[in-house]
Amino acid sequence: MRYCGRPFTLEEIEFIRALLGATPALNRARLSREVCERLGWRRPDGRLKDMSCRVALLRMQTDGLITLPPPRNAKPPPYLARPEIEQAVLAPPSVPAVDLTRLTIDPVSHKRESLLWNAYIQHHHYLGHQPMPGAQLRYFVRAAGEVVALLSFGASAWKTQPRDEFIGWTREQRERNLHLVINNARFLILPWIQCKNLASRVLALAARRLGEDWQLRYAYRPVLLETFVEKPRFAGTCYKAANWLCLGDTQGRGKLDRLHRNAEPVKSVWIYPLVGDFRQQLCNA
Repeated sequence: MRYCGRPFTLEEIEFIRALLGATPALNRARLSREVCERLGWRRPDGRLKDMSCRVALLRMQTDGLITLPPPRNAKPPPYLARPEIEQAVLAPPSVPAVDLTRLTIDPVSHKRESLLWNAYIQHHHYLGHQPMPGAQLRYFVRAAGEVVALLSFGASAWKTQPRDEFIGWTREQRERNLHLVINNARFLILPWIQCKNLASRVLALAARRLGEDWQLRYAYRPVLLETFVEKPRFAGTCYKAANWLCLGDTQGRGKLDRLHRNAEPVKSVWIYPLVGDFRQQLCNA
């Protein structure tokens, strides 16, 4: 049985059931950490994959394999409005001119910046804000000190046929090296900013520094970027202008579509290699 990219044996399921029957009872957070510790489920930088484990445990419960203790706290909303932040993300009275040669791109580094980034996405991105689990980086792009664009990068899709055929890896190689593929989950040019070539310039700046930033935070360097562009809402023009490669379309199934209902919008799949030997590294044993 496979959950969140990890196969679980019957013995491991029985071990999790034993933990659930332990006295004193473990809460969900403690349980996920204990499972990761005992089963050796860790990220490439050595940290526990406890968030992935929590998702896996929830899916095991949905499949009737285990029964989790009730959550201690109600599930927090995906976005919580804060009046002082809401005002900061409104359109300014005057729009600054954008000089493409003087853009700055900076990762989100503290709590207020994180709240501000979330608010911009909630109010101005068509998908709104959704928390991203696992390894991630979020960026502000500024011109003359004013925010003009935002991006985020996180975990890649578990599998997608156009990408996997392009790489040419086996299932085992994908399971082992998928962390080296990073997904551009959000990309927003603020709606009041009008500047030709800004989007492709931002993508180029992000690709140039992402590898080093990821290395500093997570102790490994990704080799390939991917993104999914919803059709027919967008054509992916800025990705094409930034030298990303379109590999084809998804089937519209989504991550959790086990019944092949094709309930999600069809998206085009785009990739951008960060290194020349990305196939060799992704197919490395």
